[in-house]
Formats: sequence, structure tokens, C-alpha cells
Amino acid sequence: MKTAHEFTEHSALMDSLKRSLREIDELDVAQLNRIGLRTYEEGKWTVRTIFQHLIDWERIWCFRALIFARREGTIPVGHDQEVMGANSNADDLTVEHLVNELRAVRQSTVLLFESFSPRMLDIRCVFSDYDMPLSGIGRAIVSHQRHHFRILHERYFPLIDRGVDG
Repeated sequence: MKTAHEFTEHSALMDSLKRSLREIDELDVAQLNRIGLRTYEEGKWTVRTIFQHLIDWERIWCFRALIFARREGTIPVGHDQEVMGANSNADDLTVEHLVNELRAVRQSTVLLFESFSPRMLDIRCVFSDYDMPLSGIGRAIVSHQRHHFRILHERYFPLIDRGVDG
């Protein structure tokens, strides 16, 4: 039986994951399309690459969560986001495709974390430079999305107002 603390912690995590799914649903795809392949600075990722990055990293974090929850014993290795970004074909995909894929991945993440018991969510996950409870992985997924959505609003959406063709 869950304690009041376990119930609150699990509920807060699930609320946060579900809220982040609604944030995906609220994206203005038309506005993202208007940005096109432009970046706010040379060498920065396109909007499409940012979405592919979110998708890739969420899948990696969920793999890590599953390994720890099932006590499989493997210590997940780190991954190089720059190498992964450079080798994605994100700019060949549509914004619609990437947003739909991110939504599907997040729906899967919600179901995965709903399946974890409070005991599982307290399992210590130690790998690379990280030491956190399993629930921290769920919080990291949400925070990662919020970070990148904030960058989109602050640095990419102003490109639309500049009227620069991409």
C-alpha cells in the first residue's frame, strides 16, 4: 500500500508528465513551420533537429529508467548529443511528423512511468555524471522539454518577426 508521501510524489510526477504532453499538443505547428530551417545563430540546431533531439533523448532516458526499474544491472553509457544531432535526418522530416513522434514517445513515457511502483521510483540510478532516484529521470524528461521549448520561444520565434526567409 502506498504511503501518503509516495502517493503525492508519484501523483506529482505523473501530473508533470501529463502536463508536458499537453504542452506538446499546444504547439503552434504553423508557427514552427514559418521558422523553417533557420537558426538564431550559425552552428545552432534547426527547430526540426531540436525536436529530434528531444525524441532521441527521451527514448534514451526511458531505456535507462527501464534498466534500473528492472534491476537488470547494466550501467547505461553516456551519449554524445552533438554526434546524434549531426547524424539525424531531422531536417528531411516535417515539423508535423516530429511533433507527432514526440507526442507518441511522451504518451509511451507516461504509460511507462505509470507502471512503476513507488518502490521502483525510489531506486537509485547511478551512471555517467548522474545519481538520482528513478523518479528523477521522469522529472529530467519534463525539464529537458521545458528547456528546449523556452529556447524555441526566446530564440527561434523572433526569427518569424524578422521576416527572414529560411
